Amino acid sequence: MKRCFAALMFLLMAPVVHAEDSSGAHSRLVQSRAVEAMIWGMPAVNFDLMYQAMVRETKGSYNQIVYWSRLPDWKNQTLTPNPDSIYLMPFFNTKDVGPVVIEIPPADEGSINGTIMDGWQTPLEDVGPAGVDKGAGAKYLVLPPDYKERPPEGYVVLPSSTYQGYALLRSILKGGTDADVAQGAAYGRRIKVYPLSQTPNPAPTKFVDAIDVVYDATIPYDVRFFQSLDRFVQTEPWLLRDKAMIDQLRSIGIEKGKAFNPDQVTQALLNSAAAEARGLFEHRYERLFHPFFESGRWALPALPDYMKAAPDGYSAADSYPVDSRGLLFTFAFFTPKHLGEGQFYLMTIKDKDGNNFDGGKTYRLTVPPNAPVRLYWSATAYDRATHALIRDQSRASRSSQNVGLQKNADGSTDVFFGPKSPAGKETNWVPTVAGGEFEVLFRLYGPEKSFFEKKWVLPDIETVTQ
Repeated sequence: MKRCFAALMFLLMAPVVHAEDSSGAHSRLVQSRAVEAMIWGMPAVNFDLMYQAMVRETKGSYNQIVYWSRLPDWKNQTLTPNPDSIYLMPFFNTKDVGPVVIEIPPADEGSINGTIMDGWQTPLEDVGPAGVDKGAGAKYLVLPPDYKERPPEGYVVLPSSTYQGYALLRSILKGGTDADVAQGAAYGRRIKVYPLSQTPNPAPTKFVDAIDVVYDATIPYDVRFFQSLDRFVQTEPWLLRDKAMIDQLRSIGIEKGKAFNPDQVTQALLNSAAAEARGLFEHRYERLFHPFFESGRWALPALPDYMKAAPDGYSAADSYPVDSRGLLFTFAFFTPKHLGEGQFYLMTIKDKDGNNFDGGKTYRLTVPPNAPVRLYWSATAYDRATHALIRDQSRASRSSQNVGLQKNADGSTDVFFGPKSPAGKETNWVPTVAGGEFEVLFRLYGPEKSFFEKKWVLPDIETVTQ
């Protein structure tokens, strides 16, 4: 009798235990797949957030150009932007209008440096003097993924894997005066964007100015990330390389043709997954910085496997660096087709002694004389938490083009970072904020051969005050 009773109790309890285990397994599955979705979808979300900021803040739309009519300040809350050049970003969409033309002017009164990319921020081609037109100017023709016709002659033809995409274009200044900035902005407005169907008489390109709005495209580590990813999935075709993600995304509520409407339980799981992913990205980010020179803290802020795979469209059969790609687009946007020809970047997150940069301390970077650049160098501070410009500050960088920049007797230049300027060094000072950490990106525009031969070495940033 006792054995029968025990067996009966086991049978009665079994479904309850099974249900609890099943519920726990499902929650773990949703959270783990949400983390994977963030890694996989980061560049697409990064792109979508920039476009949504254009729509929200400037009322702009596709096949128009958002630009900054003056040098951007902290209100440009994209990831690690360059505050020392005029930014122009054409956002295109070939879904309804067909092929889209992006006209780059010849490098006569100025020059454009940049790249045209698809919605995954995979480079289609570089433009301007460091790009395929070599400064002669050209008409670049972006084709939709399903385009079957023969493209017309006279264009640089760019087949795209997505309907949406954008170009990150910089109008490079000849100097640092207000007149130089105005000329750079005027030159940038010679860029044109229009559907191929409008040739030979296209409508004037519409420019929307973002200079006085907070253009926030920082990564949201919560359910908003998945809302952005859903927008992208709903509008773009599945690529063969990514079909393994279809069921992965369905399990977290993202499915083509269906509304993304997670219940409160799922939202909590997605928020938890986003926090977990952020911690994972930060862990990997800390380990990204391998010295570019023989020693020191400066590193190329890019992943070698991604930078090799992305420009050729991930053509290698045994390589698809999703992890590296996901990490890169947590702190940057834009992938050049040919890294190092138009620009090069070095980044550091630690001082000479290996400590994280503290916004409440003062630091000095001594840039040696005769920097190997054809155009200019700059050093910019970013908020470590967001990888955007530090909010509410009067400036974010110092550049070799800045009017009044002080040089030392040997031709070197000291750039200071800290909450207050050292006495008499205001023109060489980049403000930071106490209570937070920051990072520094050093840009070289028009880098020369001697830089890559490492005959010129950028020293580490040193602490001036504790």
